[in-house]
Formats: sequence, structure tokens, C-alpha cells
Amino acid sequence: MSARSVLGRFVRWGISVVLVMVFATLALLEIQLVIGRRRVAAELAEQGSPVRLTSFGNVRQLSMLPLIDFYADRPPLATEPGVSYLIRADDFTVLLDTGFNRQGDHPSPLLRNMRALGVDPLRVDALFFSHIHVDHIGSPDRLTVSPGEGVNLRPIPAYVPAPAELSTWNPQPRVEVVRAPRVLANGIASIGPIPRQLFLVGRTAEQSLAVNLEGKGIVLFVGCGHQGARRLVERVRALFDAPVYAIVGGFHLPYGGGRIWVGPIDMQRVVGSDRSPLPWRGHDEVTGTITALQSLAPRIVALSAHDSSDAAMSEIRTAFGDRYRTVRVGEEITF
Repeated sequence: MSARSVLGRFVRWGISVVLVMVFATLALLEIQLVIGRRRVAAELAEQGSPVRLTSFGNVRQLSMLPLIDFYADRPPLATEPGVSYLIRADDFTVLLDTGFNRQGDHPSPLLRNMRALGVDPLRVDALFFSHIHVDHIGSPDRLTVSPGEGVNLRPIPAYVPAPAELSTWNPQPRVEVVRAPRVLANGIASIGPIPRQLFLVGRTAEQSLAVNLEGKGIVLFVGCGHQGARRLVERVRALFDAPVYAIVGGFHLPYGGGRIWVGPIDMQRVVGSDRSPLPWRGHDEVTGTITALQSLAPRIVALSAHDSSDAAMSEIRTAFGDRYRTVRVGEEITF
């Protein structure tokens, strides 16, 4: 047998082994996904309907200043595929999520934008983390305002939907795990964590922030929307008597292309769904989200681009017309 024949057989054998390993890995991930979805469904069924938050007060003034997102209102404000919103409800200020800082910059994009927009960290009354993903907590494994850099914060609560530790760079706040819908301050509440099994990353619990605006209704702030629009709508209807006035944030709709790539892999398309991404039924998610949000008849829908493609955003803009806004760093929304 010639050396060329031996080499050819070796190459074919190698390719066969690689293909078997790839398909075996995908099969294992698919099995884990199916089992995880069943466990989440059982967990939600066991929880049952949450206790209604019928009288948790209201606020008279409410605004949201985006500090981190994919688009900016003007240069030189920093942008990235992450989230951080400063929410001012009367005299109570909440920092929802703390961005990504994927490049490890010092100061981080969040701190640079805070300084440019005149935001004083000492005026923040609470941290609210929607979920424990790196583009929302600023670090792969610990909650932080700016990795690698100390930030002046008071000993304020840091509300999280799952156990987590603070970074040594920002040790002042105290971690409080939110396990169910909960009032955080007058007119301000967490709708409680809603679990979902995501492809590759496993079970993810995400909470959203609800503010009861006097004379208008509930303004809902969503970090990434991993809960899924349908479950989010079900939770809101179960909790509140007041109508939903506005919905702000991300709904994880990377249909046509996400914002975070690792080599050739579109990570947002891989980890954002509870279905296998081969193929990923992105357009179904877009139309389902539109239908779910329309059922609440909100007066304002402000969508984050950090986890939704321009194609998805265009469809939502068309669906909601003059009620639609794009969240942009530095462009404050007053409700």
C-alpha cells in the first residue's frame, strides 16, 4: 500500500471521528435542553400563581437614562452589547445592570458614560441585576460596577435573581437574593425571577423591574428578556391590577444576526433560546414577542438593540408605530 493511500485513509478516519464527536456533542446538548425544559416547566407549575401586588404604592415622576447599550444618542458616549439603565423614580434611584466591558477598559464604558452624563454613583439607592450573564453584571463570575476599578457606592442593596457574590472592587453593597415577586420601595417591585432553560448555558433565572406610575400604570424594565415574552406577560397580568403603560429593554431577538460573536459563532443566537439553534427559529420569536406585547396595549415600547437585530427591531417598530422607541445611551426617556 502506498504512502498516499495510507495518508488518505488516515485523513478519512480522522474526519469521521470528528464528525461523530460533533454529532454526539450536539445530541447530548439537545438531550440536556429537553430535560432542562421539562424541569423548568415542573418548577413553574409547582410555583403556581404569584401573590398579587395590589397596593405597593406609586411614584409621581419616572425617567430612565440609558448608560450602556448598543446605540448612543451622540458621540463620544461609549456603546457595547450590554445593558445599564439609571432609573429615577421620585427620589429613589436604581441602577439596573452594570454593562459588559468586554474589552476590559479602565475606566469601563459605564464609568466613562456616567462621568460624561453627570451621574454620581453615590446617588444610587439600589442595584438591580436582571440576571447573571456577563453582559449585564460586568464580570464573568462576580457582580461588579466596573471590573478592575473601585467605584464609590454606599452600602445599598444589590437585588439579584440567583445567588451571587460582589466583586472585591465594589464590596460596599449587600447582596439580596429575590426568590419571588417583591416590593423593593414605594411603587417599585421586582416581578420575581422567571426560569428558562437556555441552549448551552442551562437554567437561567431573570427578573424585571416594575414601577407603578401614578395616573398611567406599570412601567416594566426588562434586562434581556430571556424569560420569553409570553411568560413575562403572564407574570405581569398575574401580579398587577394596573394597566401596563410602558415596556422598556431587551427581548433577545437576534433574528438575522446577534451582536456578540466569538470567532465564527453568533453567541446570542446560540444561548438565547430554549430551542436548538440548528435551525434557530428566530422569526417565530419576533412574531411571538410582538403578539405578546400587543396584548398588553402599552403606550410606549422602547427596545434595546444590545440583544436584538436591526431586522427584528424594524418589525417591532412597524408593529407599534409612533409608540416605538429605540433605547440609546444618553437619550433619557421621561414617562
